[in-house]
Amino acid sequence: MTGSLLRVRDLSVAFPVKGGGLFPWRGKRMLRAVQGAGFDLAAGKTLGIVGESGSGKSTLARAILGLVPRAGGEVLWDGKPLGEEQRPEVQMIFQDPLAALNPRMTVGEIIAEPLLTHRPEMRKAERTEKVVALMERVGLRAELRNRYPHEFSGGQCQRIGIARALISGPRLVLCDEPVSALDVSVQAQVVNLLKELQAEMGLSLIFIAHDLSVVRHISDEIMVMYLGRVMERAPAAALVERPMHPYTRALIASAPIPDPVVEKARPRAVLEGELPSPMSPPSGCVFRTRCPLAQPSCAGDVPALERIGPDRRLACPVVERQAEAPPAFGVTGG
Repeated sequence: MTGSLLRVRDLSVAFPVKGGGLFPWRGKRMLRAVQGAGFDLAAGKTLGIVGESGSGKSTLARAILGLVPRAGGEVLWDGKPLGEEQRPEVQMIFQDPLAALNPRMTVGEIIAEPLLTHRPEMRKAERTEKVVALMERVGLRAELRNRYPHEFSGGQCQRIGIARALISGPRLVLCDEPVSALDVSVQAQVVNLLKELQAEMGLSLIFIAHDLSVVRHISDEIMVMYLGRVMERAPAAALVERPMHPYTRALIASAPIPDPVVEKARPRAVLEGELPSPMSPPSGCVFRTRCPLAQPSCAGDVPALERIGPDRRLACPVVERQAEAPPAFGVTGG
């Protein structure tokens, strides 16, 4: 992608884990949380990342920011390695809105904290003015700024987190499952607020979630991850309307449909087998142990994420060899 704001290339994350058994101190194994992930993100666009728990979504986001060490790969910001000097331009919204806020600080202090870190020369009156304006913009009354996080609801706490992420004037915000802990009605409000703020401020977003319908609503492109690897990446509408990877098709088929009649009548999509341990993932394609299209060759080499058409990437040689995506799990496009 020409003119990419953020470029992630072959990024991997691994954590050392002590050995088990009677002598756990003997030797260490590596938990490979993310392996070879990559994408481009243009200014003002949103990349949605979906997958089951344990797929590496949140670890990938933290590795981009440098909150966890990278085992390999590179993260480029405007063509240069992303480092501490770019931190004001890259911020994060966390999953648990209350746990992400310091209970000993007032809301005003929490929101203003990035300014103290990145713009220490700013006068207190100017900081207060920015905090008040941003609180009102995210739907919080400015007179509440001297209260503490426990006095707010979950949705209000997430709005505080959004204000804190935006006060330094970032160009990219990583949203790590920002609505998963909220009620459905509040989820829609927060997602719509993020879309409005993106349009006003020209933000780029990385939006991580389990719910594919939420991700589709906000994303320009969607990337599907499973057990630390990217399975498929495509424009949001194309991926939802015509998924190609069997895992993507399973995720879409498992999402509930608002119409109860259609929901009751459609075939049930159930992935067979257990999610493998990231400590000992399957050889070859990591999805093969649960894939309805798996063949003996799938246990060989790890499938590369290949270009399929002008704007889709797919890591499944079985599907690539077919002219049309197979009707796995009884799902059709549209």
